[in-house]
Amino acid sequence: MSITPKKDIIKLLGSTGVESAKMASIDQFKTDDDAYGNVWIPRTFDARKKWRHCRTIGEVRDQGHCGSCWVGLSAVLLRIKIAFGTSSAFADRLCIATNADFNELLSAEEITFCCHTCGFGCHGGNPIKAWEYFSKHGLVTGGNYKSGEGCEPYRVPPCPRDKDGNNTCSGKPIEKNHRCTRMCYGNQDLDYGDDHRYTRDYYYLTYGTIQKDVLNYGPIEASFDVYDDFPSYKSGVYVKSENASYLGGHAVKLIGWGEENGTPYWLMVNSWNAQWGDEGLFKIRRGTNECGIDNSTTAGVPVTN
Repeated sequence: MSITPKKDIIKLLGSTGVESAKMASIDQFKTDDDAYGNVWIPRTFDARKKWRHCRTIGEVRDQGHCGSCWVGLSAVLLRIKIAFGTSSAFADRLCIATNADFNELLSAEEITFCCHTCGFGCHGGNPIKAWEYFSKHGLVTGGNYKSGEGCEPYRVPPCPRDKDGNNTCSGKPIEKNHRCTRMCYGNQDLDYGDDHRYTRDYYYLTYGTIQKDVLNYGPIEASFDVYDDFPSYKSGVYVKSENASYLGGHAVKLIGWGEENGTPYWLMVNSWNAQWGDEGLFKIRRGTNECGIDNSTTAGVPVTN
């Protein structure tokens, strides 16, 4: 049986998305869009199946021993979440908008360590600030650790599990923040300035617009509060247990929804690698604001010209 110490789980967290959404003004929330029209909301939806040509949608990444989830994996679960939650959703949306002319990962490295208004690098950040960064400064391409893919591949080593199921980063210090590198060190044939992709806007979504936005533009970032019963998730629909203890905030990617045994859920992609959870994915109860998730989603629409 693998055991990930609570102190190591906390290192992986870092999203301030739930608290930031609570403090956001009403004009920061997207309540309508001409593209929505009279869109029909299916009972079940999986973005991987609708946009099969976009390989990034179902890709489960590994944030390593860093709280970069906000940009976006179990000892290191909560660290880099924002960077992965936002950059992955942005890449998916760009693939969808270009009909797969663009079909690669965007740089979690750049958004984690170059966006100084977003947060604190490996110590967490704010998802809406990441989308604002994409709108104002853009984001270069960047694949996984040592992939050499894109302009700025991720430089934090992954945290695979050993033969006994233990996280190999457990007990180690969190990754130190990297120096922001404004050059292409991966695919050096790329021009750093020309490689940036942008969004036209950035916004929070209301519970009533989440599904409409996903159906029209693709996956989004979602933040939620993590409790000590979540890291051991394996399958089914997650619902916080009554006496669970709060650990911190986390950011993931929302790719769909459905219903299981009468319980509605959101379908999520985590960034704690494919050895965690249900091959890197999980379901969380929908419609009850479970752990704050219904009210803490962000997105932006890519610029394609």
